[in-house]
Amino acid sequence: MVFRLIIVLFFFSVGVFSQEKFTKHKISKGENLTVIAKKYGVKAKDIQEANPNAPKILKLNSVLLIPNKNAKSAQKSTPSIANNTSVNTTPGSHEVLQKETLWGISKKYNVSVDDLKKANPALETEGLKIGQQIVIPVNTAAIAENTAQETEKPEIISSTDVDLEVKVQPKETKYAIAKKYGITVKELERQNPSIKAKLPVGYVLKIKTTKEKADAVNALNEPKTLLDESFGSEPQIADNNTTVKKDSTFVYNGNHSDLIDQIIVSATENIGTRYRSGGTTKAGFDCSGLMFCTFGNFDIKLPRSSIEQSRMGTKVASAEAQKGDLIFFKTNGRRHINHVGMVVEAADGEIKFVHSSTHGGVIISSTKEPYYQRSFSQVNRILE
Repeated sequence: MVFRLIIVLFFFSVGVFSQEKFTKHKISKGENLTVIAKKYGVKAKDIQEANPNAPKILKLNSVLLIPNKNAKSAQKSTPSIANNTSVNTTPGSHEVLQKETLWGISKKYNVSVDDLKKANPALETEGLKIGQQIVIPVNTAAIAENTAQETEKPEIISSTDVDLEVKVQPKETKYAIAKKYGITVKELERQNPSIKAKLPVGYVLKIKTTKEKADAVNALNEPKTLLDESFGSEPQIADNNTTVKKDSTFVYNGNHSDLIDQIIVSATENIGTRYRSGGTTKAGFDCSGLMFCTFGNFDIKLPRSSIEQSRMGTKVASAEAQKGDLIFFKTNGRRHINHVGMVVEAADGEIKFVHSSTHGGVIISSTKEPYYQRSFSQVNRILE
């Protein structure tokens, strides 16, 4: 009797130990290692190591063991509370979270994307990785930290904000206007909900920005008005951030990586949205509809179908793929292109892309997956 009791206790302790270290996950339709890893905030390699006997092609309804990082994070959080510090709030450093981009981090700490890349040279080749510690310039990190902790600071900042009324001129874009007044397209749409679908010429926008930015814009506008009147010509806005279509490629004059980061953020915000044939809204997207809508948010007009989109821009080798490029496939044995996505990361011969798939809706996939490796067709550069 005592022997049986010992055996029961042994198996119970083993079960508890395994539950602390692993979480069981039942594979659903359309899931792959990359999707599952992102869902649990772990690396695909960690899942492979925890399941050495798992087949390379995952089977529906089979069970995988997912390394459980909650216990570790709980242990780490206890001393951090005692010391009133944490990894994310350490001055001069930032831990990359799921779905974060360089653009989002730069806005959080009020620095430019270029400054972050200079402080972290590895980002140019390796890109962002979940859990990665990146260096934030110390002076700006301190400003961001103080702003979050001190209650008086927001009042001082808000007191310098001014409300402007801006009339939309012909050929102006949402992105150009947002950039001009130091805000994002998303913030511009939040302040003016009626322009989400379309930006009508003559519409009066209400824009809240800093007094310094408003004064700078006014100073730029004044000499232009005098110059236009003296020559008797129509006013022309000299914007260094205009997008021009040239031979089916959009030539962008300004901070190129800044625009691409914003486009990627716009696309990845739709992750989890279901697939819908012919869809171009958050109610559902098809593959070309997601690209059409995403680039359209920045006033870059793409054709509606994937085959037509494949004729846009400049065709580049897969080894030269960059963030923001369109990637095309011929799926299900088709002879012509019938699927499209957008590159969000390209490194070590692997291309990760966001797209709307028939089985999983808006997700991020990889060319390392056998299905997309077989059906890959080409990469087109839309922005130069």
